[in-house]
Amino acid sequence: MLKNDFYTTLDARNGDNEYSCLVVFNAGHSIFGGHFPGHPVVPGVCMMEIVKELMQGILGKPLMLSNAGNVKFLQLITPDTQPTINISWKEQEGGYKVNASFKNDASMLFKMDGSYAII
Repeated sequence: MLKNDFYTTLDARNGDNEYSCLVVFNAGHSIFGGHFPGHPVVPGVCMMEIVKELMQGILGKPLMLSNAGNVKFLQLITPDTQPTINISWKEQEGGYKVNASFKNDASMLFKMDGSYAII
C-alpha cells in the first residue's frame, strides 16, 4: 500500500459512483530516489496503484486490475505536483469499469479506462 506513505489525500469528495481528491506526494519517499535520481517523477505504475487503492477504500473490497483498455501518461508528475484525481465507475459482473484522471489547474496529466475484478 502506498497510501499514507508515498502519498496522502486531501479534500475527498465521494458521490454516486464518483470520487475526487487532491493528492500530496511524499517527496522524501525512496521511490523518488530511484525514479529518477536528481529528476524525480511519479512512476506510471504508482499512478495506476493509487487509483486501485482509492477504489478499494471507497468500495471496501479487494480489487485487481483485470483490463487496462486505455492508459495515457500525458505529462510527467513531479513530487511537488498536487494533482486532483477524479474517478468514476460502473458496476459490472464480477467487478467495476473505471475511468480515472489526474489533473492540475492547467492540464490533464494521466487518464485511464480499465476494469477491476473483485478478488
